[in-house]
Amino acid sequence: MARNGLNSSSTPGQEFTKSKINKENLQKISELLKYLKPYRTKFALGMVFLLLSSLTGLAFPALIKVMVDVAQGIKADYGMPNSVNTIGYIAFAILFVQAFVSFFRIRLFVEVAEKALADIRRDTYFKMITLPMNFFANRRVGELNSRISADLSQIQDTLTTTLAEMIRQIILLIGGISILIVVSGKLTLFNLSILPVIVVAGVFFGKAIRKISRQAQDKLAESNTIVEETLQGISNVKAFVNEPYEAKRYDKSLREVVKIAVRGSNYRGGFASFIIFCLFGAIMGVIWYGSILVQQGGLSVGDLLAYMLYSVFVGAAMGSFPELYANVQKALGASERVLEILKEENEPISIHQTDHKIKDVIYGDLNFNNVHFSYPSRKDIIVLDGVSFTAKAGEKIAVVGPSGAGKSTIASLILGFYHAQNGEILFDGKPFSSFALTDIRNQVAIVPQDVILFGGTIKENIAYGKLTATDEEIADAAKKANAHLFITGFPEGYETVVGERGVKLSGGQRQRIAIARALLKNPAILILDEATSSLDSESERLVQEALEILMKGRTSIIIAHRLSTIREADQIIVLDKGQIVESGNHQQLLQNQDGLYKHLSALQFEV
Repeated sequence: MARNGLNSSSTPGQEFTKSKINKENLQKISELLKYLKPYRTKFALGMVFLLLSSLTGLAFPALIKVMVDVAQGIKADYGMPNSVNTIGYIAFAILFVQAFVSFFRIRLFVEVAEKALADIRRDTYFKMITLPMNFFANRRVGELNSRISADLSQIQDTLTTTLAEMIRQIILLIGGISILIVVSGKLTLFNLSILPVIVVAGVFFGKAIRKISRQAQDKLAESNTIVEETLQGISNVKAFVNEPYEAKRYDKSLREVVKIAVRGSNYRGGFASFIIFCLFGAIMGVIWYGSILVQQGGLSVGDLLAYMLYSVFVGAAMGSFPELYANVQKALGASERVLEILKEENEPISIHQTDHKIKDVIYGDLNFNNVHFSYPSRKDIIVLDGVSFTAKAGEKIAVVGPSGAGKSTIASLILGFYHAQNGEILFDGKPFSSFALTDIRNQVAIVPQDVILFGGTIKENIAYGKLTATDEEIADAAKKANAHLFITGFPEGYETVVGERGVKLSGGQRQRIAIARALLKNPAILILDEATSSLDSESERLVQEALEILMKGRTSIIIAHRLSTIREADQIIVLDKGQIVESGNHQQLLQNQDGLYKHLSALQFEV
């Protein structure tokens, strides 16, 4: 089992990467804000409702102040009525307006954000599925899925909640501080004198807590990795009777997590105690000093009450900023990862074209002319080294050789998954580049060794070869592929759900559905990539019969380990270390006593 440190990608509850909020990163996220343009009218209207909601919220402490003053016989200021009941009615009217505008604020922001996010998700997915195979070779599916789900959800939270809340809190903060100064400049100066102490303490404790939190998260990731490794290799653990060792290793890791967490609790406890003392001390100090001002006649009871309420508004606004700021940082980090995908260069495929109209017909001639190829991720390893061969329309060309010789790479090059660094591939005498990529893939079909079916019905999986196929065409393809009999044996027939990746079907059944799918596509060139190597004898016979029907009249490239399946091939190409070392038909190659084909044949057929 691997012991190579933590595997954070598999850690549940993994924190989002945060990015610094600077000019460069804000310019990056502005590229995603263009998705708000189609909905800018509703967004602007939402901003108006947001402003109204915030301003009406600021009006309540002022109304309470007037109500208290009027109740004490002090004449109302600013033209307000001198009736407690009238002021109460006005307060409820404003409350109704605030509730009304708050509903539409939330409604509009959520609608705009959801529609914009749906557009980003759509474009990200469309971009992802049109990226070249090399992109997927260097990334894990879980990572890509995270970008389209978790990362975009983080952006969604920012657009729907964080952005609006941040603007609202800024309005409350600026408005609240302004009103505090108007109500009592002396109390405001007293309040502000405490603020630097709290800020300095917050920075100190915050850094220490974040550092310990990261350490605890890393240690927890290590313990989760131990669980993952142990369960993945449980057969090895049991075979070597190492359950006590693994239990001890996991327990030790957990104890380290506990130790770090306890150390972190000291900082958290100290910070909480300090904040409680400062917070309630500030409130007590304001009431104390305010009461003195009331006694001296410099402040009314209503003013003191309004001041306290506005202080709560300002304190709540200031307290919300660290979390809002962190959410924006997470959104920036998520945006960077999404933009990485959107900026990737995709294949020349239109996601709007679903009719599969072929402009340039391929009749089946295929030429490899001195092809050299190395995978982009392993440029120092030559996979194909000067490979040349010709397949005429309708011929069966078999490709054999040891594992790693480059057989499957030939299939990838024919389909345009990768492109040769040197040499050229010709279809009907014309270079690969003269055809649209969609035209080539629409006229080339592959039946792989490991058939992956989609989680829908058998009918949907066969129809994947031709989306417009009728039920009769699907059934006819299934009959030719020796699949109709077992399909109709299911209670739901062609509507049988195959399960994720086709797990409810046997290997032979999956192969025959793949053959039916290829038949429905009616390709000019067919690639069989070790299509029968993992089947039992009966399944192999049925699949082989179906393959004979499928290969009839088509250029067939047969990549095989089992030499018994390629004896009738028109030409057999023997690959070794990326080079063609032999070629000819079955009988011709057996004549070469020192040849690789003769050696492979002897290994397979010796009793």
